[in-house]
Amino acid sequence: MQQNLKQQVLSAFQLVMRPVVKILFRYGIGYNEFAEVCKTAFVDVATTEFGIRGRPTNTSRVAVMTGLTRKEVRRLRNKIDSGDQSISVKTTPAAEIIHRWHAEDDFLDEHGRPAALKYSGVENSFSELVRRFGGDVPPGAMRTELKRVGSVEEGDDGLLTIVRRSLISADRTEALVTSLVHSLYPLVSTLHANSNPDESRVPHGQFAAYSVNIDVKDLKRLRRVSYDRLSDMAESFDDLFMAYETLHDAQDDARKTTVAVGFYYFEENDPNAKYTW
Repeated sequence: MQQNLKQQVLSAFQLVMRPVVKILFRYGIGYNEFAEVCKTAFVDVATTEFGIRGRPTNTSRVAVMTGLTRKEVRRLRNKIDSGDQSISVKTTPAAEIIHRWHAEDDFLDEHGRPAALKYSGVENSFSELVRRFGGDVPPGAMRTELKRVGSVEEGDDGLLTIVRRSLISADRTEALVTSLVHSLYPLVSTLHANSNPDESRVPHGQFAAYSVNIDVKDLKRLRRVSYDRLSDMAESFDDLFMAYETLHDAQDDARKTTVAVGFYYFEENDPNAKYTW
């Protein structure tokens, strides 16, 4: 029974991770970088939330809970204690290639800028660059990926040139980070509170309306109507929160906390997402 429940939860998280992975790929973030974030969160929560008599969980218990080695737990706890939340893992192969293309003399032009490279067949080619610094990634796959993210272009003459140094698109980044902090984090936190069998207080509001029988020709109108209604609801809650904020302007910050109400509109457009309502 316990194993079946775990599998149900893991299957649901695998579905949830699909759009998360799409976002990570868009920003050039690979598995190792994200895994470091996940491991840090596991160690942080195990340490601070599951101690005995108010004390932090010891290293051995954290290792048991997380499945990490005690050495890895100590490394991550030291990072958390030092306030260093940076990702201490190697970057993705694609990012490494872009970096080396800018840094290695063999792949620079006479002005010290990244040279236009032939794919193969000559010394200091793109294939040679990938062979040296791309790990076990084939040059063809690397070329395809760099072109896909818009960092490299291939001319009619077959030369590959860098058109954007960063793999990370700057557009909408601020909106993404704001949404993760103010929308996704509160939603998942509400799911945690409402699914906690030890939670004795009144459940947090968590509602969703959905249909699996909408004609695609009606989607444009449905999007517009949904957007208008959600905007009106968001404004009404914003007014409500501001009214409560003004009740205690001089209140001690120690007595203040954060609340949020989220709204969203969703259309399934991932044919590979497997789930049933």
